[in-house]
Amino acid sequence: MNDIKLHPAVDNGVNAGSDRFSGGTLHCHCAANRVEVTVNAQCQHNHLCGCTKCWKPSGAIFSQAAVVPRDALSVTANEDKLQVVDPAATIQRHACQDCGVHMYGRIEDTTHPFHGLDFIHTELSDDPGWAAPEFAAFTSSIIEAGTKPEEMDAIRARLKALGLEPYDCLSPPLMDAIATHVAKSKGIL
Repeated sequence: MNDIKLHPAVDNGVNAGSDRFSGGTLHCHCAANRVEVTVNAQCQHNHLCGCTKCWKPSGAIFSQAAVVPRDALSVTANEDKLQVVDPAATIQRHACQDCGVHMYGRIEDTTHPFHGLDFIHTELSDDPGWAAPEFAAFTSSIIEAGTKPEEMDAIRARLKALGLEPYDCLSPPLMDAIATHVAKSKGIL
């Protein structure tokens, strides 16, 4: 089962984060003039994502994504190299025009439950201590990217062996946050 490659950050096991970690720097994959994003906070809800929109490193079938407060993220070098991948998408993924790496995703819709949080890929940082991934989201979506349906049982078993519960949506706390936001916006709560 260990020969199933999900994402380089977890293929050899999930590394614990540090309670004392307070942020770090992310870099694109360019050899020179790299885009740099500085994050002044520990990430939350780190997870593997099987959707077809998130950036994945070469050979990975999942991306790894986490969120940080929007005001804790700033582009600190080569911002002019960034462009939004799909302006119509809910998450505005800002990618390096040269190497294609997604540096961060931002939700501009102020009514969205996740407005105020930016999505990042912690594997773009050399700084140790980022919170470990906690679950796998949109697991079935990897089929849309070419994974054979008959491989799904083994992939879910590998995720569980790593302590990453596979979901075909988001984790229960995140689904609760969405439902709470909707209920409040409708005046139910």
